[in-house]
Amino acid sequence: MIQGNLLEVKDLAVEFATPAGPLHALKGISFRVRQRSSVALVGESGSGKSVCAQAIMGLLPQIARITSGQILFHDRQKAHAPIVDLAALDTRSQAFRAIRGARISMIFQEPMTSLSPLHTIGNQVSEALRLHESLTTSEAESRCLDVLKLVRFPDPKRTFRSYPFELSGGLRQRAMIAMALICRPALLVADEPTTALDVTVQAQILGLVREMQAELGMAVLMITHDMGVVANVAEEVVVVYRGEVMESGTARDLFTAASHPYLKALMRAVPRVDADPGERLAPLVDVPREAVWAAPKPVPAMTGPLLVVEDVVKRYAIRGDTFGFGSVKAEMVTAVDRVSFSIERGECLGLVGESGCGKTTVAKMIMGAVDADEGRILFRDGSGEVDLARLGDKALVPYRRKISYVFQDPFGSLDPRMSVLEALIEPLGIHRLGTGSERRARAAELMRRVGIDPRFLNRFPHSFSGGQRQRIGIGRALILEPELVVCDEPVSALDVSTRAQVLNLLKDLQAELSLTLLFISHDLAVVNYIADRVAVMCRGRLVEIAPREALFRSPRHPYTKALLASVPHPDLGHPLDFKTIGQGQMTEPSAWPEPFHVEGAGPTPLVGLGGGHFVRAHDGAAVLA
Repeated sequence: MIQGNLLEVKDLAVEFATPAGPLHALKGISFRVRQRSSVALVGESGSGKSVCAQAIMGLLPQIARITSGQILFHDRQKAHAPIVDLAALDTRSQAFRAIRGARISMIFQEPMTSLSPLHTIGNQVSEALRLHESLTTSEAESRCLDVLKLVRFPDPKRTFRSYPFELSGGLRQRAMIAMALICRPALLVADEPTTALDVTVQAQILGLVREMQAELGMAVLMITHDMGVVANVAEEVVVVYRGEVMESGTARDLFTAASHPYLKALMRAVPRVDADPGERLAPLVDVPREAVWAAPKPVPAMTGPLLVVEDVVKRYAIRGDTFGFGSVKAEMVTAVDRVSFSIERGECLGLVGESGCGKTTVAKMIMGAVDADEGRILFRDGSGEVDLARLGDKALVPYRRKISYVFQDPFGSLDPRMSVLEALIEPLGIHRLGTGSERRARAAELMRRVGIDPRFLNRFPHSFSGGQRQRIGIGRALILEPELVVCDEPVSALDVSTRAQVLNLLKDLQAELSLTLLFISHDLAVVNYIADRVAVMCRGRLVEIAPREALFRSPRHPYTKALLASVPHPDLGHPLDFKTIGQGQMTEPSAWPEPFHVEGAGPTPLVGLGGGHFVRAHDGAAVLA
């Protein structure tokens, strides 16, 4: 039973000292977290969510300071614990350190950068125990193994000795959760803990947090921009915009009767797997749709697909010993196994699957960044058909003008030492196209088209938000007027409104320029919004491919069904089945029922179901029955 408040944030104001003057990140926000409850702090990037979490944890940067307000922590689970105002405590004091990590813990957004690459998982998970409790080495290791088992690590002893780079993204996030839970805290602050994770791993992590909350009797403050996550984990919701609370209340009240325009706008900006065909997302601030190109670019009068991928295979050698000095033979791992698909001119094909399934490897083989071991990659433009997999680096140069790439990380893909103008016109210089003035005019034209003021051409990437940087990346991909654009997770790191802007932009550009898109994503709701057809990959193989409507209306493969079941809906009436998802059986080929069961490395054919719908199965008659 929930009794009393565990945390009360009262009129909290935080400002940052900048060269341009004070920046008010929080402007007097107030909310409470009750004992054993779940509260979601919701808003776009820059709304102040993470600043609030940093203030609670005493982790504000040096240029930030709390100017007013209180952060009252009353640990009722600890006998005779007084109410402590964390805002008034010196964050370097022993009193604050006794609370941080022991009674209030935090899960950070990016597990790879939050974990030390030089220390084992066991060393890092047990660090809080060594700081807060007097335990022997063996006692600390025993407690650490217990908590690793608690967060569902398949082999806790091996994980204890592993380093972060040896774990997948989902397992690294589990290690972060283990670090946060090792001292059995009263409050867990989770700052965007599932933002960049696969849909199935995200569902498993959310289910795990809920289980740990029930088992340890702790409260959870979930910081997120994903309304689907909010609907599945929160009892109460606090909506923040530019450092102020716009609306707060129970999850049921806010989802059934949202009153503030900002919250309504957030709801409209979320892509849904059950969205109506042709439905357009409504970002809070839309990108201007200027008619830079007066008329749509005509589709070339050619028959057949633009790109055909036939039975491509990619294998990697994994060394049998750690440093390459031993006599153990290398093991061959097949990353892509006989993948075949085609993309029609003007079409958007969505390629979906979990991390490690081979999506990006396929994209790199199309771009010529990775050599295919077997198979053909046929590109059919106006000059005829060519097998890209058989071309050398020199012969590929003309085709790099015709196939471009939009990267996942909008900041890492832009050189911080190059201005936006230099980044945009660099491809023109490489291919020796146009004069200096013509290149600048083309760059200004593309800036307008992607919704950014051309006056900002001389600025550097750090001057732009994540969404603006991604739009610049899209402009750079279009500068050479390509026929095919490969988009590799282009919106996975963006907040809900910015994601809506970029998705709308891509759809508009596709229609106006007759672009052909290969859109790679693990988010099925995003794919449902933008793709014409969808191909589903698992463990290097295509398991199902179909028109978007057919795949989302009647999926046939158990893996596709598992992906769809793992998508969090921004709707209280469609909760996730955490029990089924937590088992993770449908993502394991060995657990698939007949006729989809996979045994060994033998080929399993794709069975045609009609209407362009294919599914991988041993027995076509059984699938059709």
